[in-house]
Amino acid sequence: MPYWLALVCPPSASRPEPLPPGSAPLGRGLGESQQQALGWWALQFTPRVCHVDEAVLMEVQSSLRLFGGARALCERVMREAVELGASQVGRGPTALAALAFARTVPGTRPTRGPAAHSWAERLDTLPLGALTAAALHEPLLARLGCRTLGQLRALPRTGLARRCGAALLEALDQAYGVRPERWDWLRLPEVFDTRLELPGRVEEAGALMFGARRLVLQMCGWLAARHAGVRHFVLGWRHDFHRPGTDDAGELVVRTAEITRQPEHLCRLLGELLSRVQLDGPVGELSLRADTVEPLAPHSAALALEAGAAAPRDGESLAQLVERLTARLGAERVVRPQLVSDHRPESMQHWRAAATGEAPRPLPAGALPSPLPGWLLCCPEPLAVRRDLPQHGGALQLLAGPHRVDAGWWEVEAGPGAVARDYYIAADQRGSLLWIYRERVSAAADAGAAGWFLHGVFG
Repeated sequence: MPYWLALVCPPSASRPEPLPPGSAPLGRGLGESQQQALGWWALQFTPRVCHVDEAVLMEVQSSLRLFGGARALCERVMREAVELGASQVGRGPTALAALAFARTVPGTRPTRGPAAHSWAERLDTLPLGALTAAALHEPLLARLGCRTLGQLRALPRTGLARRCGAALLEALDQAYGVRPERWDWLRLPEVFDTRLELPGRVEEAGALMFGARRLVLQMCGWLAARHAGVRHFVLGWRHDFHRPGTDDAGELVVRTAEITRQPEHLCRLLGELLSRVQLDGPVGELSLRADTVEPLAPHSAALALEAGAAAPRDGESLAQLVERLTARLGAERVVRPQLVSDHRPESMQHWRAAATGEAPRPLPAGALPSPLPGWLLCCPEPLAVRRDLPQHGGALQLLAGPHRVDAGWWEVEAGPGAVARDYYIAADQRGSLLWIYRERVSAAADAGAAGWFLHGVFG
């Protein structure tokens, strides 16, 4: 049996006016763009999503096991959909029945699913306004003493069709499962680009997170339906004024180090970035655009456990922590080392922004001398020499070497310059291992001019 969910968002506590005969449904509870965004978000649960009047309908029978069962799926849908504008969820074996239950049950919690033998009886007790086709003829039916869907079903079908048209009988049969339902399924656009008009004017950038979070949730649902993720997206805003010499719009580019579609992480990152933005004036509209996406396979904990890996832990990953710190402190204050193919120890690594999103490049074989010390001095320390032996708390004993480094001759003005050194591993009087080198001199120079330096210490 099919299993339908209906998401509705009434515009106010009072019931909206029914649509006039022959008019197209425009969404009585959601604005057209907002309803469309809610439909994009719903596509992460099932491809069978459609718009009907003010609601977004989802047929989720084939997805129940994937999301942990009917109760778990309904609770998740309600928890996330309420942030997108939906306030009620109804469920039933037909789309129109689910919509009818959602329209007539107050509150923000999912309605209890009707049992297979009682859902039709519960549908009989609902008022005529629960079904759009019946609401259009409610004044006429009320004069006939008909106020519920059950009483409507009891009327003679021939007279009912003559007075109200065949569309009412067809909708009634579809709601009770007598006739099959036909819907136009929603299709995803290739680019996510949506706007949100704020309920009031916002003067501080941090306060934009209320609307920005709703847009991020819509984008993550769109990404999940496409089995994709993003590395960057753009949050834009428009001011409600026109001032000479000042742009009436602004934007913030959000970049991530790895492909993701986790809404909580993206919202935390966006919040950190917005806290550093200074608005030029009150903002009345937000927009979110993600025009470049990449395939992203969902994480499977079951496969990880079968392979003997540790179970996934809650919390943010190292890459997400780096992104959040970069957004809070600035890219110049969160850096990481980048290995460089250079034999000079002081030039073997460069420091660069940690959240660049670029994978480290592998070094060619033999690019690094081995072994290397665990600690490298910022500036080499000159060593005293006695009887041709370097001294550091006593005479040093040379254990290994020399390892000759002759590089940098191509650098004329920039960089550390040319070096000509012979590196040794030496032991001091306490048994500590040191990394020392001796400067080489040309054959024509005085051999006594060569100096010894301490450059590193082994752990």
